[in-house]
Amino acid sequence: MANATAAGRAACGELHQGLACQRLTLPCGDTVLVALQGAHVLSWVSQGRERLYLSPNNLWDGQSAIRGGVPVCFPQFNQRGTLPKHGFARNMDWTVGDAVTSGDDAHIDFTLSTKPDTLAIWQQAFVAQLRVALTPGQLTLTLTVNNTEAQNDLHFTGALHTYLAVDDIDLTELRGLGGHPEWDAVADVHGVADEALYFDGEFDRVYARGEGVSAKPLHLQDGASTLQIEQSPSWAESVVWNPGESKCAALADMPAQGFARMLCVEAAQVFEPISIPAGGQWIGWQRLTVS
Repeated sequence: MANATAAGRAACGELHQGLACQRLTLPCGDTVLVALQGAHVLSWVSQGRERLYLSPNNLWDGQSAIRGGVPVCFPQFNQRGTLPKHGFARNMDWTVGDAVTSGDDAHIDFTLSTKPDTLAIWQQAFVAQLRVALTPGQLTLTLTVNNTEAQNDLHFTGALHTYLAVDDIDLTELRGLGGHPEWDAVADVHGVADEALYFDGEFDRVYARGEGVSAKPLHLQDGASTLQIEQSPSWAESVVWNPGESKCAALADMPAQGFARMLCVEAAQVFEPISIPAGGQWIGWQRLTVS
């Protein structure tokens, strides 16, 4: 049963680069830091190591998208539609609930719902919630979208755009996608994924991962450390992205060599929108486990 006193010790508000944030901390020392802007996970430290990449070149102005951590891309993936790139949720402040703890587990919910700022961009009634759940060695992010329209369906694409920290992209491999349909967005070529993926230059590929497709965990090998990555089958795809040296150098919010310290492995909905009937709900999650 949740313990309110323990919850008070497990969570605290703080500022990071001037942004209001909430931090969850477990007795083992694992911690996660979430900005209210975008319900954006900025940091996850487990077993004494930072597991997420966060660019040092962000503007931190409370309006610009934050590069790194885990952006919530909603209700549009990238520029596949008429909305701003990756939607508007990552640029807006979410409300935060109370932290809940039970033993060594803790979670906290962030909510974004219909308001004048969203209606100016997207004429849709909705409630989106991101639950950030922390256990020793594990971070689970669960996005829930409720269609609060009385009659109309809600359609959206999006992603949990997770930037994972690596020591050296040249020595990093990702396993578990072998045999999955693959679209190489750089070369615009469709194929089948190799069992082990390696990264030399710009890498931007989409893999089928939804219902009816084998959803075994992925394993990111980074030197002596391995991270297991899982996602719910309600996400149709996984996206794997690294900008490579040339593209990274052209990104104003990334250091020139930032590409060497990160790899995005995203739970995503890219090609076909999710449809939620009036009054309905959709849930999708991604889980990261140190192994």
